[in-house]
Amino acid sequence: MARRRTPEPAPTPAPVPAPPSREETIGHGLSWTARWSLRFVGIALGLVLVGLVVKYAWVIIFPVLMALILCTVLAPVASFLRRRLKLPNALAAAITVLGAILVVVGVGYTIAPSVASQGGDIVDSASEGLQHVQDWVQSSDFVSKEQIDAGLQGLQEKLTGSAGTIASGVLVGVSAITNGLVNLVLVLILTFLFVKDGSRFLPWVRRLAGPTAGRHLAEVGDRAWATLGGFIRTQALVSLIDAVLIGGGLLLIGVPLAVPLAVLTFFAGFVPIVGAFVAGSIAVLIALVSNGPTGALLALALIVAVQQVEGNVLSPILQSKSMNLHAAVVLLAVTLGGTLFGISGAFLAVPFTAVLAVVLRYLDEVVDARTRSRVAPRTAED
Repeated sequence: MARRRTPEPAPTPAPVPAPPSREETIGHGLSWTARWSLRFVGIALGLVLVGLVVKYAWVIIFPVLMALILCTVLAPVASFLRRRLKLPNALAAAITVLGAILVVVGVGYTIAPSVASQGGDIVDSASEGLQHVQDWVQSSDFVSKEQIDAGLQGLQEKLTGSAGTIASGVLVGVSAITNGLVNLVLVLILTFLFVKDGSRFLPWVRRLAGPTAGRHLAEVGDRAWATLGGFIRTQALVSLIDAVLIGGGLLLIGVPLAVPLAVLTFFAGFVPIVGAFVAGSIAVLIALVSNGPTGALLALALIVAVQQVEGNVLSPILQSKSMNLHAAVVLLAVTLGGTLFGISGAFLAVPFTAVLAVVLRYLDEVVDARTRSRVAPRTAED
């Protein structure tokens, strides 16, 4: 006799969870906000602590950063000498650094006669212009002779009362020049050492930090070095093109010191946006003193045209691969660096921001890779 099969009971549907109440939802939101607020406060305190360390250790950090930037330019030359000529590291680094010093000294020696010969003409033109202004003031009723005498008397009294301040300012200037020379020697020594032994740094970091953290640090270091070197070389190319175009245009206009102004434009180009404005202002001022309003307007039109070509054609094409930073980010970085650390901060702001962007992009890649690995692969039934 066949056995009757007992039907299996229907599966009990899973209970649907009740939606959270308004109190629970608001409390969860407040708890989440409080947790992340404390985390942001901790990050802000950490950044403040790092800023204080940088501030008080700037006398050491600045030469190191300058030496690293110089290494991005000189390291390929030293590597070429080691590969092709089979030179030892120390000899290749010494030849490279000494060659760079000779190039800079040679450029200065080349433009010095031009500055010496044309500087007197600029001073004479400025004196003549001031004399014209003085004659116009005396011949017109715009300012009376009594007001001029009162102004000169006040200026003399102010200078007499500020003699101590002026003297202390001279001493501060002498101290700044001395510190600059010491920093220059220190930068050159560090550059030689970095060029000679820089290839050992990342393997040492990898070995010291361990297999996991060392791998990430070495990868970030490689990318940061490539980005920094690309930025410096690209900026040098852009600055060279600007210097050639502006220097040639100033020669055609007949502005004195065209070659020194071209050299100034080249070095000022390493401070994006602000450097071009300062160098252009000096060129227009010299043109105004020596060539009059017409020459100044022509120089201004030339500089504006070259800067437009640089900003809209050269920089976007050449720097898109090396930095990939928006112009607003560059401007804010230069402003913040100049406010906190002066000229040196304005110069180092963009390379620092470019390296920081490399670190953030690498962190984004790591987070993206880890989040993708935790997502279960979809099947045909899904």
